[in-house]
Amino acid sequence: MEKIHKFQLNGKNILLDINSGSVHVVDELVWDIVSLYENNNLDNIIKKLKDKHEENIIKEAYKEIGMLVEEGLLFSDDEYIDDFKYNEENIVKALCLHIAHDCNLRCEYCFASQGDFQGDRFMMSTEVGKKALDLLVENSGNRINLEVDFFGGEPLMNFDVVKELVAYGRKIEKENNKKFRFTITTNGLLLNKDNMEFINENMDNVVLSLDGRKEVNDNMRKTTGGDGSYDIIVPKFLEFVKLRGNKPYYIRGTFTNKNIDFSKDILKFNELGFKSLSMEPVVASPENDYALLEDHLEPILDEYEKLSKEYIKLHKENKGFDFFHFMIDLKQGPCFIKRVVGCGAGVEYLAVTPEGDLYPCHQFVGDEKFKMGDVYRGVDNQSLREEFRAANVYSKDDCKDCWAKFYCSGGCHANAYNFNDDINKPYKIGCEMEKKRIECAISINANLNKEE
Repeated sequence: MEKIHKFQLNGKNILLDINSGSVHVVDELVWDIVSLYENNNLDNIIKKLKDKHEENIIKEAYKEIGMLVEEGLLFSDDEYIDDFKYNEENIVKALCLHIAHDCNLRCEYCFASQGDFQGDRFMMSTEVGKKALDLLVENSGNRINLEVDFFGGEPLMNFDVVKELVAYGRKIEKENNKKFRFTITTNGLLLNKDNMEFINENMDNVVLSLDGRKEVNDNMRKTTGGDGSYDIIVPKFLEFVKLRGNKPYYIRGTFTNKNIDFSKDILKFNELGFKSLSMEPVVASPENDYALLEDHLEPILDEYEKLSKEYIKLHKENKGFDFFHFMIDLKQGPCFIKRVVGCGAGVEYLAVTPEGDLYPCHQFVGDEKFKMGDVYRGVDNQSLREEFRAANVYSKDDCKDCWAKFYCSGGCHANAYNFNDDINKPYKIGCEMEKKRIECAISINANLNKEE
């Protein structure tokens, strides 16, 4: 297995030490030496590079590389495999509450079947929601900070229950020495002054769904009457973000093969005044006319590079924004467990349907094979939980030797299952996109000299 990932992007020569996570921006000399370092001694390296570099400079650089190796910052070993254990106590730290299995949009690519998750249109009751919060508290062990995402469908269609559950959460967190971090995901159609005020006061983060340019958004995100949603939603989002002030939010879009030039959509977000942005690739079966296929991969990777160049330029001009996939921590990164297992779906993260059924995450909801239990009995499908617990970068053959494994954490289990019928076999197109995003993010840090 390779221990170093080398790449050149945005005018920088970059070395990533795969196991330690150390990143080095180097000159041409060090780049050339590192390429030979593992399989050649100093004399051989000098012979191979003498026509390109002076001998004394080669020796000096070779010594410096050796010091980094001794410090565990280059060519480091993976020291974690034998020690790896994950959440044997079955601590649950986060829930995705499907507060509404109904929606007032009919998005073409919706994985939730336009809101009903292949079932009846249904709203979560206050009783089920309270049982879910109780379940979370009871299974959170000594963990204080807990996360709850109000999801749909469209959560604002059942907003009275959202408010009741927030109030209940505030009550039981005081009684149990817990702290709920609430988030909500909304398409914005039902935003008004009253619910904007409540959301801004009570939600730690908000995800606002919009796909970019008007023609792109309206092609995919239509109202129940078949009309475009852009002109309705954008003014509401602008007002909401203005009222929100400095509190976190994300404008989150989805790109399909209809807008592989998605950097234009992200830049449109920025032009509108939104500064916290995300754009996710659609995940859809190949038969859908908007699906991303292997033939689309090369232009998609080029688009990420194009966006990274513009991202650097805008930041240097103080016109920048935050793009979710370019935000990367180059100091310590997430804890080791997070780097190995990812989101924790099916173990420490669960989705709750309006009826109170438990699933590994929102993307498995509606597939009875993945039902794990319910809010009344808890998780009773222990074999399924064990299957998800065992899924990590060491158990996935395609991940073991991949340089990006500690950044993508093995990828999305749902995407793996949907495309390969196996949560341990990653979705290849997604892998390639993620690797390019990581390279772009590291090169951006190198150019902007961010201490991250």
